[in-house]
Amino acid sequence: MFAEIGEGCYIEPPLYANWGGRHVHFGRNIYANFGLTLVDDTHIYVGDYTKFGPHVTVATAGHPISPHLREKAYQYNAPVRIGRNCWLGAGVIIVPGVTIGDNTVIGAGSVVTKDLPPDVVAVGNPCRVLRAITEHDQDPHHKGE
Repeated sequence: MFAEIGEGCYIEPPLYANWGGRHVHFGRNIYANFGLTLVDDTHIYVGDYTKFGPHVTVATAGHPISPHLREKAYQYNAPVRIGRNCWLGAGVIIVPGVTIGDNTVIGAGSVVTKDLPPDVVAVGNPCRVLRAITEHDQDPHHKGE
């Protein structure tokens, strides 16, 4: 079904994909919670150990701003690249052409419209870097609990 899928991947149903995953390249040990939507009109690359929260959308297809071009059913496609060991929170939306660096965490409900560097926490609409991931984040307890 997918272009590539590594060992140990787990996808909670339902999964939605325009081309049935034909252009999706999953590394090893990917976890996708329910409702993942892959608008895979061109390639989506996902690195090993990445996790998707529920109802994440990864879109590679877009349409022009010009109403005249939209009337002609114009569309563009740009690949999306998600690095290794990323975590995309519930309801994240990624637009065409975005690259997300390794180890990056994206907060729930964020809309990613531009590339994100590795090793950061990013949140919001539009999504922006909140802070770097630091040694403090190695504490296995959530918020000191």
